[in-house]
Amino acid sequence: MGEELRIKDLRVVFSAEQIAARVREVAAQVDACYGEETLVVVCVLKGGFVFFSDLVRCLQNRNVELDFVRLASYGKSDVSSGHVIFSKDVESDISGKHVLIVEDIVDSGRSMRFLLDQFAARRPRSLRLATLVDKHERRQNTVKADFIGFSLERGFIVGYGLDYAERFRALPGVYEIIPE
Repeated sequence: MGEELRIKDLRVVFSAEQIAARVREVAAQVDACYGEETLVVVCVLKGGFVFFSDLVRCLQNRNVELDFVRLASYGKSDVSSGHVIFSKDVESDISGKHVLIVEDIVDSGRSMRFLLDQFAARRPRSLRLATLVDKHERRQNTVKADFIGFSLERGFIVGYGLDYAERFRALPGVYEIIPE
């Protein structure tokens, strides 16, 4: 697609209603996994913020701590730059704690492999990953998501936190960009 993507249309991939129902199901899976144990839920900014916000509000566990990291590998392009920029770290000490990373999409796997390795070195009690979309089209690094909203084989998607050059994050559903 390249830097100057010209957009003809957006096609609904997952509606707001489908996402809301799936977020509730994923939250129930997370609750079943951790019960009432203390859990540090880490949002990967910027894209993960919508999924993260909805997910944590659906959790029944009241022993949840919230934290944030910021990673970047795409910049204003639709192609990964090939390296990960870690511009904000968690403020919590995650050593010995259950940690759940919440991400918008696992695509190439590069960013998540980087973050999982960084966090594993800090020796959490457990480390798991929840992603709204597990997409396999460009997967280059081995990353296994433990809680998956939706699986998708291919497509350049936006909305519900996912962006193209910082655009489209606020759309209520997930849409595929149809280029001109």
